[in-house]
Amino acid sequence: MELEAFVAVAEELHFGRAAERLHRGQPTVSDAIRRLEGSLGGRLFNRTSRRVSLTDLGEALLPDAHATLAQLRRFQQRGRSLAAGDQARTTLVVAHAEYTGHQLLLRCLPRLRERFPDVTIVPEAMPTTAQLTALRAETIGLGIGWATGDITGVRATVLSTERFVALVPAAHPLARHAELSASELSTTGLLTWPHQINSGLCDRLLSAFHIGGADLRIIRTADSVHAIAAHVAAGTGIGITVESALDHEPPGLRVIPLTGPSTTADQIVLTPADPSGTATALRDLLLHASAESARDQGASSFMANHARRVRSTITATSRDRSTSDRLDATRPLI
Repeated sequence: MELEAFVAVAEELHFGRAAERLHRGQPTVSDAIRRLEGSLGGRLFNRTSRRVSLTDLGEALLPDAHATLAQLRRFQQRGRSLAAGDQARTTLVVAHAEYTGHQLLLRCLPRLRERFPDVTIVPEAMPTTAQLTALRAETIGLGIGWATGDITGVRATVLSTERFVALVPAAHPLARHAELSASELSTTGLLTWPHQINSGLCDRLLSAFHIGGADLRIIRTADSVHAIAAHVAAGTGIGITVESALDHEPPGLRVIPLTGPSTTADQIVLTPADPSGTATALRDLLLHASAESARDQGASSFMANHARRVRSTITATSRDRSTSDRLDATRPLI
């Protein structure tokens, strides 16, 4: 309970929301955190009447907590399989960070099951930093996350390069823009992901604003793109996410790409230094599916541009005909 409470509070940065997520009372969660802090001999959170934040100790231990909980779930899964007499089955834990393109994973997992019917596949939500810890400890078999600073002791392959996009209310003055720069968002209150969930993305976004000479003003964080979209629709601010996190343009909002240096991030697939055959097969499936998706998007973009050119030509032709008709109407009859 202590580790689950720690992770929930660290991700929500709010004891009440963490308690709701765990289906426990807030005093129970607070007691669990106090017990854990007592056993560690240090504080995990800075608490005030208005906000909760991780201490340096909490920030350092969060990836280990994620990895430990993943290992515990793997232990329970394997125990249940063995208790049921399923001796032959092995398990592949597939970790995925929030905001990564889950559509690719949904396309590839059924194909993997067809090729490896005796393997139990366990998807697990986990931040990139925790994936790295778990991969080095070999408690997960594969991870999908975001490029970050210290990727040592594991294999990393770029799955795709994703653009940052802004979620803007359709009635907002910035909604008319085809692209947005960091400087155009400098004085705007932004909503995005928490640093402790996606430190690589946060650092990349901070770099984009720093290079553009702009101030990054984050007024709220949310652990899912759907929560960000809801806050934007409610008028809280403008959302920032990555294009792969969106399946469609949310109603009433515009999705506008960011332009300028450092406004893209690499989505990566991670495996241990010596991956299993199942993990290698899934990595290859993901890379193939990503390449297919890129080709499809390229074709869709070409068709959309072609359609715009055709509409432009038709509009210009109609305008020319209208002008010609007016001239004919004013020309004297002979």
